[in-house]
Amino acid sequence: MNSAYLMVDAAFLVPCIVMQWLTWRRAPAGHGAALVLATFGLIVLTAVFDSLMIAAGLFTYASDRISGIRIGLAPIEDLAYPIAAALLGSAAWNLRGSSSEERLQRTEPDPDASTPEDRPR
Repeated sequence: MNSAYLMVDAAFLVPCIVMQWLTWRRAPAGHGAALVLATFGLIVLTAVFDSLMIAAGLFTYASDRISGIRIGLAPIEDLAYPIAAALLGSAAWNLRGSSSEERLQRTEPDPDASTPEDRPR
């Protein structure tokens, strides 16, 4: 078993995991479940479409550089990229700032304000 691709995967996954960990406190309620579902969906789609592309002969992996573990025809190492995308996308979402409810509350006019100048901005 050669770990060349696993080392490349680690170089991508570790920073994504760290970013997710650093931004997790800003995650909205239900974010964990959404992250798990999105990651699972990306893994399934990657395994299916990589298997189809490998079967069609569009590309292949050098057998001496992969672990040998496969899901369909796709080597396990190829699944790191959708996991990294889900983690990094989630971390970016967490960094986007306040929640949509907070933004909505800031932009709604004060019903007690009598003039536009009295309304918060």
